[in-house]
Amino acid sequence: MSDVTTTDLYEVTMALSYLREGMAGPATFSLFVRDLPPGRGFLVSAGLEPALDFLAGFHVTAADVRDFATALGRPPDALDALRDLRFSGEVRAVPEGRVVFAGEPLLEVTAPIAQAQLVETFLLNQVSHQTGVASKTARCVLAAAGRPVIDFSLRRDHGVSAGLQAARVGAVAGFAGTSDVAAAVRWGLRASGTMAHSYIEAFPDEESAFRAFARAHPGPVTFLVDTYDTVRGVETAARVLRDLGLGPGCAVRLDSGDLGALSRRARQVLDEAELPEVDIVASGGLDEYGVDDLVRSGAPVDVYAVGTRVGTSADAPYLDSAYKLVEYDGRPVMKLSSAKVTAPGRKQVHRRPGRADLIALEDEPGPPGAQPLLRTVMRDGRRTGPRDTLGRAHARLVADLAVLPSA
Repeated sequence: MSDVTTTDLYEVTMALSYLREGMAGPATFSLFVRDLPPGRGFLVSAGLEPALDFLAGFHVTAADVRDFATALGRPPDALDALRDLRFSGEVRAVPEGRVVFAGEPLLEVTAPIAQAQLVETFLLNQVSHQTGVASKTARCVLAAAGRPVIDFSLRRDHGVSAGLQAARVGAVAGFAGTSDVAAAVRWGLRASGTMAHSYIEAFPDEESAFRAFARAHPGPVTFLVDTYDTVRGVETAARVLRDLGLGPGCAVRLDSGDLGALSRRARQVLDEAELPEVDIVASGGLDEYGVDDLVRSGAPVDVYAVGTRVGTSADAPYLDSAYKLVEYDGRPVMKLSSAKVTAPGRKQVHRRPGRADLIALEDEPGPPGAQPLLRTVMRDGRRTGPRDTLGRAHARLVADLAVLPSA
């Protein structure tokens, strides 16, 4: 099954009708988020690079036509108008890693209307999900106040592809690593992992497990210490580390209980064992709220591992995003239905220092000193420049957050 057929059926029915009626004029669709989720003051743009990959490779093959025909219950030759359709349009978009707000176009697609319609579902899926999770991961990095944050979300993300995307946008936010091996290899991220409680339970006791793990993995190790009794687990870990002459780069991981109190006790045990350089990793149901509580309490946690609540953006699991026609064949169009009115025309977002962003028509001049956010990233179905990198996206986010009044 190709990405071309990863679409809602009505995209196909509309595209067929456009082609049957000879409607091949250029259409501009604008993708935006209607409202910020509760508790969110900003969003972080993400998902553009996968979206551009999809558009650059968009080609309706004979196999795709057969799949469409099967879904519609019609013979394939009734859908011949779709065969060999490729994306030949233009994309103007906000680069990944920018802070954005409700109502602002994240991207605008201009292409013959059948093409622009057929790509709607995939674009919404990619940009909406990745922007939502990127916003959550950015909030975790802010809450950690300079301490490393690691992605542990894969096992409870909503599907394998969602796990890959969570690791990817975590890197945009500034995460220090991911437990997802495939994501680490694909995007050059730092792979990070420790051990599970099952590993400890498989041995006669914690000490045997810790020593076996250290034998299998020479160098810095992280011991999970809360399988039975957390304080005793830290004491055992400290004894093993001292016996093996290990210290710098090593850590103990707390995964349950009162993480604030336990981290203080763990720090005390490690310091008394003359292991001040051994870090404390905290995990277990954490998101930006839990991290913020620990940081504000002065808990001596050195690294935060976040998973379920972050990879699924549990408190804001979806964005009210839309992909709406704003111009067809040179004619501005708009939707007038109650509570979902859309602004017509191709647009630009101007960022003004110390003031709210200004949304204007594309051909309107921006205010003096304002920075236009949307750039032309694809023309005639081809990228206008080299692929963006996660490092550049992260740098943009750091710069935007530095001037954000309140995150």
